[in-house]
Amino acid sequence: MEQKVQSAKKRELMYWYLASRGVPKSLHCLCLKLAEEYAVNAMARSCLPPPEHVSRLADTSFNHIVLLTDNVLAASVVISSTVENAANPEKLVFHIVTDKKTYSPMHAWFATNRLKSAVVEVKGLHQYDWSQEVNVGVKQMLEIHHLICNHYYNNLKENDLEYGGEHQNFMEALSPSCLSLMNHLRIYIPELFPELNKIVFLDDDVVVQHDISSLWTLDLNGKIVGAVVDSWCGENCCPGRKYKDYLNFSHPVIPSHLDQDRCAWLSGMNIFDLEAWRRSNITTSYHKWLKLSLNSGFTLWQPGVLPPSLLAFQGHVHPIDPLWQVAGLGYRSSSAGGQILEAAAVLHFNGPAKPWLEIGSPEVRSLWSRHVNFTNSFIQKCRVSH
Repeated sequence: MEQKVQSAKKRELMYWYLASRGVPKSLHCLCLKLAEEYAVNAMARSCLPPPEHVSRLADTSFNHIVLLTDNVLAASVVISSTVENAANPEKLVFHIVTDKKTYSPMHAWFATNRLKSAVVEVKGLHQYDWSQEVNVGVKQMLEIHHLICNHYYNNLKENDLEYGGEHQNFMEALSPSCLSLMNHLRIYIPELFPELNKIVFLDDDVVVQHDISSLWTLDLNGKIVGAVVDSWCGENCCPGRKYKDYLNFSHPVIPSHLDQDRCAWLSGMNIFDLEAWRRSNITTSYHKWLKLSLNSGFTLWQPGVLPPSLLAFQGHVHPIDPLWQVAGLGYRSSSAGGQILEAAAVLHFNGPAKPWLEIGSPEVRSLWSRHVNFTNSFIQKCRVSH
């Protein structure tokens, strides 16, 4: 009976991760309805932003926020929650980059749900005219990431759902973010926005609860990225995971000077100094680590976008106040209590249980769903539920 219970728990965990790969019928419906609206309604195809605001897209006196996403509903929540809590929303400029498939519905949503103050730009990857070098680099990056995820995914199947504590992170191979083009493109943000010098990057699975305008005036002390590293939960407690949870320190290629018990910095809400990034070799280093992973048989790190970033950005991270971001809300349990969740500027639903899925905790999901416009006709037609 004990063996059956253990087997059931392993299968439940596997199915839980597999459920995260699904697209709810309501979200699929929303994209279809908005794509149809884009085709038949001239207003849904109107310019984003309007011509009188185009100059703001490259104006460094404004606060620029970047989202890389193919999820219309998630993007709407990020932007509405940010604007709602902004002290000066008229200073905000949102840059949404999406894939060709999602461009029409994404454009239609923000063209028909215009903000009164902030500016929103929606751009598809097919609208970029990148150099051959960048195109080749992106293709190679995606191919290696797919090989890494498939390697761990196949091992999970071959092991007949065998699951031990040391292999817990292998389950990330089942996460949709492991194979997401938009998720991996963040390493090319300087190429996506050549005219900008400082941006705040937000994942599409975050909710902004407080004004974040002071992030743009934050002194990064010459570093490239500002990120939460230390934790609100005290000493010997990480807000996310430790380096040893991502990297294989038994492999000789992994730098020996890295402290495996050190907290890894959090993605999801970061400040990037793009000028400093362009002067560095971060992107080149990132590709170097990907090739080393390929040559080592994918044994350098766990699947996911963050491990190679931890190595590439090593020495270029400026720690910021832990309450800027509370993460881990997409996992089964979170150590963050009500007061911490309320005080956090940004809540990050990293993990399989995204707030638009049914597998998440109802209490935590409500923090996200309160920013969904349930009075919108498309939301109602597609029966997007609380």
